[in-house]
Amino acid sequence: MDAIMNYIDKGVGALSSFNFTSDLLDILLVAFVIYEAIKILRGSRTFQVVKGIAILFVVFTVVKITNMEASEYLLTKLFENGLLILVILFAPELRSVLERFGRQSVKDFFKFSFRNSSEHHKVLSDTINNFCKAADNMSETYTGALVVFEKDTILEEIAQTGTRLDAASSTELFNSLFFKNSSLHDGAVVVRDGRVLAAGCILPLTQNSALDSELGTRHRAAIGITEQTDAVAVIVSEENGAISVAKNGELTRGVSSSSLREILLNELATHQEDTAATKKAKKSRKEKRNEK
Repeated sequence: MDAIMNYIDKGVGALSSFNFTSDLLDILLVAFVIYEAIKILRGSRTFQVVKGIAILFVVFTVVKITNMEASEYLLTKLFENGLLILVILFAPELRSVLERFGRQSVKDFFKFSFRNSSEHHKVLSDTINNFCKAADNMSETYTGALVVFEKDTILEEIAQTGTRLDAASSTELFNSLFFKNSSLHDGAVVVRDGRVLAAGCILPLTQNSALDSELGTRHRAAIGITEQTDAVAVIVSEENGAISVAKNGELTRGVSSSSLREILLNELATHQEDTAATKKAKKSRKEKRNEK
């Protein structure tokens, strides 16, 4: 009972000493840092390391509570050098974050990723239409192509293996990127939120030994990235001009340009609408609970 009253007294003391301006700015700054950290780490291998550290911290807490002296000593020594270990582990990511902040304008720095859903849907639809026209043209000319459309899993590490573009999409851009004399035509193009994020990217190859031996590197890379993420990959074969779509580690071959458009709209545009609708429904339920 005394412990509970002690916590209550501390809470009341904290509220009474709350400075609206400075403390509110402090909370917003912390929230911003956490938000940016999640954006950077989400979908990358670094996130797995962060999860491992979190689990290690939980183990350390249990060890300390149960008074396991030997384990506590080892973990204490580990955490004492934790900052140095983190700097060594995350040196490339830290450098990337600082470079990203340096490239941003003041307006972009304070702008969170809120988007107008109707405008975003139009951009996404236009990108799909542009790509389908390009895919149809590349199919007729037997031009090899590999395009990965990002969904929820952030493909930042994949984008970093290629040349960053962050360009508005167009049929001409897709055609030029995969033109046979282009220096970027051998790699994959990554599309994020309707924009061409990067080109000439390297994808992980699938380890599935049961696949058809006729499948080339592009097809195996498309299957590989969709095994590891929720992305959708589209391949145009330079051998026969056939269009294929990979998702969830499965490959659909011989897709027509009209079917390709429908698949991409269902996977990308409908997915965005469902996500927005889910968020809206959750917000509505929360408001109803607050009213009660």
